[in-house]
Amino acid sequence: MKKITVLGSTGSIGTQTLDVIKHHPEQFQIEALAAGTNAALFIEQIHTFRPKKVSIATKELAERLKTQIPDGIEVLYGEEGLNEVAANTDADFVVSALLGSVGLSSTLAAISAGKDIGLANKESLVTAGHLVTEAVKKRGVRMLPIDSEHSAIFQCLNGESPEEIRKITVTASGGSFRDRTREQLQGVTVEEALKHPNWSMGAKITIDSATMMNKGFEVIEAHWFFGLPYERIDVLLHPESVVHSFVEFIDRSVIAQMGNPDMRVPIQYALTYPQRLQTPTEPLDLAQIGKLHFGEMDYDRFPCLRMAYECGTIGGTAPTVLNAANEVAVARFLRGEIEFLQIENVLEAALEWHRVLQAPDLDEIAEADRAAREFAARY
Repeated sequence: MKKITVLGSTGSIGTQTLDVIKHHPEQFQIEALAAGTNAALFIEQIHTFRPKKVSIATKELAERLKTQIPDGIEVLYGEEGLNEVAANTDADFVVSALLGSVGLSSTLAAISAGKDIGLANKESLVTAGHLVTEAVKKRGVRMLPIDSEHSAIFQCLNGESPEEIRKITVTASGGSFRDRTREQLQGVTVEEALKHPNWSMGAKITIDSATMMNKGFEVIEAHWFFGLPYERIDVLLHPESVVHSFVEFIDRSVIAQMGNPDMRVPIQYALTYPQRLQTPTEPLDLAQIGKLHFGEMDYDRFPCLRMAYECGTIGGTAPTVLNAANEVAVARFLRGEIEFLQIENVLEAALEWHRVLQAPDLDEIAEADRAAREFAARY
């Protein structure tokens, strides 16, 4: 039985991870859980899975938790509690599904403790890819992708030689506004932006999908996961989200991974690798689908994707600033403080303002992140 810790258990990936575990109780045991501020759902999860340790965002929520969960469960809070849950348990495998750059320190803590990682926290690789991959190599742990696109590429590369890869292609649904021109994006509402046509995701990642920033972050992640230069990483529009991504080899053979859009499939593969188990997802019926569509990416239509490529190529603290400014800009849009298209303006201004540091350490990354957030909040 594999012992699992889930960081970000009340989020979209976290809840679906627990759903996978619930379907295979003979395979998995929950050692620890960590959540943000959704105490009501967290209490339900604790009662269902009976972890040994839990952590929540604040001391006040931790005190509330203690009165509503079974005795004998250690309750922690804040960044210190998060790192404790990530590193100091008997878990074999840690699912890093926290939203935002808050996931970086706990991911590094889990790696340092010798835990294998299922990575769904994009920001760990976007903001500090060089530090994370270096730590994985030094500690000799496995870091398995949970994003459907990176899981697809990982599966396509099973048994293949990295030297024989010509390029990888990450597919993109296009998000909530994929059929709209830039002119038609003037004045769009938060409610419209949150209506993703294919995937069920949290608010922040759904907005990132609509701006294509989510895909830009996935390009940066792919660079670190698979060790490829950015000129060998492509993005292709694919509205159906059936082909999750594919790999072209030097002999021009192409291997793709396909399936219905259901995040439980890549989550489960990360948990069970190299084995596969049955899932409750619907089987793929290509005859019923009938047609699959693909289109070239328009970087003028989606400037956030262009910015991600540029920041990834520049390296250093550039992706850190892009991520931090984006988190603030998306939050401001969700609160109604700025228009949808102004998200891009905030990012461009923050990148123009920032002076890039190459090969930053953790403290320099944290300072670049803090300063970028302050800038984006007042711009």
